[in-house]
Amino acid sequence: MPSPVQQDPGQPRMRRSLGVKDGVAIAASSTAATTSIGIGMGSLAAYAGRQTPALLLLAFLPILGIALSYARLNRTEPNCGSGYTWVGRSIGPWPGFLTGWVVLIGNVIFMAYTGAVTGSVVLQFLNKLGLHSVWGLRLDPSSTGISTAVGLVALVVVTVTAITGVQSATRLQMWLLIFEYAVLLVFCGYALFIGDQPFSLSWLNPFDIGSPQALAQGMVIAVFIYWGWDAAFSVNEETRNASDAARGGLIALVAMLGLFLIGALAFQRVMSTGELMHNGPQALTFLGSSLAPEPWASLPLAALMCSAFASLQSSVIPTARGALAMARDRTLGPVWQRLHPRYGSPAVGTLVIMALAALLAVLAVGIPKLNDMILTAVNSIGLTVALYYGLTALACAVRFRSSLRDGVVRALRDVVVPAASALTLFGLGAYLVWDYATMSDHFEASPDNGWFMLLLPALFILLGLATAAWAKWVRRAPYFRTGRGTDADALTLPMDGDAGAPLPRPVES
Repeated sequence: MPSPVQQDPGQPRMRRSLGVKDGVAIAASSTAATTSIGIGMGSLAAYAGRQTPALLLLAFLPILGIALSYARLNRTEPNCGSGYTWVGRSIGPWPGFLTGWVVLIGNVIFMAYTGAVTGSVVLQFLNKLGLHSVWGLRLDPSSTGISTAVGLVALVVVTVTAITGVQSATRLQMWLLIFEYAVLLVFCGYALFIGDQPFSLSWLNPFDIGSPQALAQGMVIAVFIYWGWDAAFSVNEETRNASDAARGGLIALVAMLGLFLIGALAFQRVMSTGELMHNGPQALTFLGSSLAPEPWASLPLAALMCSAFASLQSSVIPTARGALAMARDRTLGPVWQRLHPRYGSPAVGTLVIMALAALLAVLAVGIPKLNDMILTAVNSIGLTVALYYGLTALACAVRFRSSLRDGVVRALRDVVVPAASALTLFGLGAYLVWDYATMSDHFEASPDNGWFMLLLPALFILLGLATAAWAKWVRRAPYFRTGRGTDADALTLPMDGDAGAPLPRPVES
């Protein structure tokens, strides 16, 4: 079926030059294992205690089901809009638009708080070098304001590298990944052997988690920690073969499971639960100083800085390309689909996303402690990620429901596993919404206030519905008439400098 919106043949075209390793680099950088381990394990410990490794294993099961759903849908309909396109076609344009919207908003929030985290890491480096103040201003890594100011500079740098093309960005990310994972494995592997905290099999038992509320909250945070592997599916139109995107995402996801488990076990071998929660964003720095003298103790901090920069950069890439897919359907404005004449990247959209993330980061300065800002952002993003992952898996089950007649294996792969994964995430989200709504009797801008935690994702969704209404009735986007996103073969994409052959039309199977 022809796309409702065709690209102007006079416009620049996106280049198909990426392979599996590029997809792995983008997905792994976006998941940001080192950053997640360095700053996320303290948040998980606040809810799961010593059962953090068990929680990571448990959360992996529905996430694997979501990843298989992505791969199945991608094989049929490769598109940089991914969930936005698939949900719109299979379930309906309103939930489809909402899927694309929460991805866009979630990534902007992620970039805002990761910019502050990056600034905090840079300040930790400066403190290690003996620089603790400039012009009377204290360089405090735990200060949201100072960390955000430094992080804004990092946002500008990664935006420039993202505009100059995905291939150059992934080459840089691959080298950063090699360095940070080598450091992470060496230090965490060493910690597993010499840590003075006794290992217990209860660490792997999710039934030892204190309460259903702690389990649900921890699961949503764990889902957030895994979030990012789907970035590989956002560059379908710049990938030589659409199946490369699926392989890259799945390889990165399995690798993240291994790294997260090693990191969680290593942290718990060196730190008590109280120490892990107290150190928060500086937990990886604390681990390095506990295991080695300077300058070797600074290597985990260097790895964390590389990871923060890489995750910032890899967040810009899928966000801009998801907005590009929505703009091609006129559900967003035309500014998002303007491609750079030289690099073939959605340059204007990338700049807009950076500006929005910077604005949000400045507004978040009102939360004075970096630890509180991180917990607030993680909770808000975790709920929205659970929503769009669940909708995408449900789209897979709906689209391939005929597989129920084609044998047990295909029924499990195409319908049962995606549906079970979707229902798991929807159930977690619904339980937390109820818990947030009933846990507080007043409003306060704090990560332990239920009304505040519920307000943020509710505002994101309501704003998305308002934007969808504008697109439907004012912009008259064809997406809301057909329920279909822009097909991948609507764009003729040059292959390594050739005049270009179109992507092969996907085949339903």
